[in-house]
Amino acid sequence: MAKGFRGVGTRIGLVLLGLAAGMLATAPAGATIDPMHQFIVNGDFEQTTNGLGQLRRNTNVVGWTSQRDADHNYGYTYVLNSSTASSSGSPGESTLKLWGPGKGVNNGLSASPTGGNFIGADGAYHVGKLTQTITGLIVGQSYQLSFNYAGAQEYGYNGPSTDGWQFGFLGQDIDEQTAILNNVNHGFTGWQTQTFNFVATQASDTLYFLAMGTPAGQPPFSLLDSVSLTGPYVTAAPDVATWMTLVLGFGLIGSSLRRLGRRSQAMQFA
Repeated sequence: MAKGFRGVGTRIGLVLLGLAAGMLATAPAGATIDPMHQFIVNGDFEQTTNGLGQLRRNTNVVGWTSQRDADHNYGYTYVLNSSTASSSGSPGESTLKLWGPGKGVNNGLSASPTGGNFIGADGAYHVGKLTQTITGLIVGQSYQLSFNYAGAQEYGYNGPSTDGWQFGFLGQDIDEQTAILNNVNHGFTGWQTQTFNFVATQASDTLYFLAMGTPAGQPPFSLLDSVSLTGPYVTAAPDVATWMTLVLGFGLIGSSLRRLGRRSQAMQFA
């Protein structure tokens, strides 16, 4: 019986050592690259801390920061929803509503290409940046930023306006802007798509958007949604210490079983 136990213990030990060796052999030798990694968190603005409203007054958007304007006022930047933007609107310094079907104006105001929430920012009053910190860029590699934008007008105000966005990366001194959209009185420009390609010069940076609009006093509202930033990203390298711990652990188990088998054999012949 002791001989049988010894044989079983030896076989179990060898199997465990074999498994450990196999796991070590198949472990990745180093980090890998995801060629189309999505760097943006909550690019469709669906995740908020308190529903719709003015950023930093009533709610916040997960992953994004609404900066104060040059006079340290809260930016006149709101989270709106496609279904209520021209009806009940969004609360804040004042309840923001846009001209549209909900106010009896069939100007074509519609959901963004991804639907749901979107950002609306006054480009001529308390203009503050909307930012997100980006990490994991590979210096020298190419990336693509894309987003949807449009122009609208705050309900209760009249006159034609212009709308657009300035955008870029604060650390790399990248400052770009969209085409300027000309909006008619009580109008809506329709959604546009913007893409921008760049080569990273640093691993981490701050992406920003800043609404542009004219004239002051006739609230021009720049709308933003579907923000995406894609490109190569280095995945985490495997933890070598973890693999070595597994190998040593399996080895100790096998060794213990063999010693137990030898002790059982010695007791049998004692």
